[in-house]
Amino acid sequence: MTDEKNLSTFEEGSEDFAAMFAAQEAGTVRLQPGQKVTGTIITITGDSVFVDVGIKLDGIMDRKDILDADGNESVAPGDSIEVYVVGTSAGEIRLSRSMSGAGMAALEDARDAGVPVDGRVTGTCKGGYTVSVMGKNAFCPGSQMDSVSVTDAEALVGRTMQFLIIRVENRGRNIVVSRRALLDRERQENLEKVLASLNVGDTVEGRITRLASFGAFMELAPGVEGMIHLSELSWSRVNSADEAVAVGDVVRAKLLSVSKDDKGRTRISLSRKKAEGDPWLQVADRLTAGSVVEGKVVRIAPFGAFVELLPGVEGLVHLSEMSWTKRVNKAEDVVSVGDVISVKIKDINVESRRISLSLRDAEGDPWQDADQRFAAGTVVTGTVESRSQFGLFVSLAPGITGLLPAGVIKNAKNSGEFSKLDKGDSVTLVVQSVDTAARRISLAPEGMEEASAAEDKSWKQHTSSAPKDAGMSIMAQALQKALQNKR
Repeated sequence: MTDEKNLSTFEEGSEDFAAMFAAQEAGTVRLQPGQKVTGTIITITGDSVFVDVGIKLDGIMDRKDILDADGNESVAPGDSIEVYVVGTSAGEIRLSRSMSGAGMAALEDARDAGVPVDGRVTGTCKGGYTVSVMGKNAFCPGSQMDSVSVTDAEALVGRTMQFLIIRVENRGRNIVVSRRALLDRERQENLEKVLASLNVGDTVEGRITRLASFGAFMELAPGVEGMIHLSELSWSRVNSADEAVAVGDVVRAKLLSVSKDDKGRTRISLSRKKAEGDPWLQVADRLTAGSVVEGKVVRIAPFGAFVELLPGVEGLVHLSEMSWTKRVNKAEDVVSVGDVISVKIKDINVESRRISLSLRDAEGDPWQDADQRFAAGTVVTGTVESRSQFGLFVSLAPGITGLLPAGVIKNAKNSGEFSKLDKGDSVTLVVQSVDTAARRISLAPEGMEEASAAEDKSWKQHTSSAPKDAGMSIMAQALQKALQNKR
């Protein structure tokens, strides 16, 4: 009697233990009907496909669910596959890529389980589309066809897509489906995965999906986008997103923040430029003071022009460094935004992020070899720039102006001819002396040898009264003196 009682107790305990073991083995508490899971094909036998979905109990799906339009298997053992949980029990997990079948039971099962169904868009109608689902005609409202506005409704006719069944009424005569609900659900699932795997400061890679006036959107996962603001697209200054990226580009970006807007929607802010690194960290290795480099004029300021030498690295060409040949009052008189020019790097200060540039030095100082080009005794032909109390200023070459002193003109045999000369007239003279340090050339009429005293006197008067600006032409100095006298 005692043995029978013990045996009964043992058998009852064994059944309880077996049930507990089966429940543990199944692990179905984590899987719910309608849930989307990713699994690995284990084997394909007969009409069944066995799938490892990450728990101790394998899932099973119909073999016809993996056949393509030609009847061939679209996956093989070892391949990854995304499927939906159609149903669960203690000993079985049923999977499907989409709900199939016909009749009210199949429609209601798909609705209740939240499993997608294949639907073929057969036409457009008032307010939406007609869709063939499981042998029945269903209605998809226009607002439920996509998560974004559809611009060409007719282009969808004939396409087969997946939908969720929202409503089944009147014994299947009123069926409403939604593709947007499915996309939103998948997007939310993907969003949760993305947020779970990322932290602020992480670098991600994605594809540019669309451009806006304020920046560009990058896809982090299907249906999940982050926004890169214009100011974060590039270290260079950009006025529109298409100056930095194009739709389809695969770029890297750094996660700046994740927040909610006033409607509760998740906003993901990204920075492409921060993922690329600070360009000023490369300046010491790539730019050297004294070198001549090419750059792009990106901004004009009242005091000069900013030139981009590297992406995000700009230097300043001051007005005084624009030209040897003329005084520059406005940078736009010499350069324009977008111009690619050669500049000489005068100074680099990485700490203050300032680079001083010279446009005129890159072109070369015209006075550098003036003593060779215009040696004393050389006969030269120039153009009259101006007439002043000091004499005639004559342009001999771009940036080089000589002076025919008033005293020399007075003592010349043909002084009357020189008195008639006006701006723009051509005149042939002989070089009396050259001083490259002082940037002055003294001229005299051909055949006149006793000019030194008169020319020295005129130069001294002119030099003492004119501003000492080595970068200013002789004509400009004289004009500035005339303006000062007028005041």
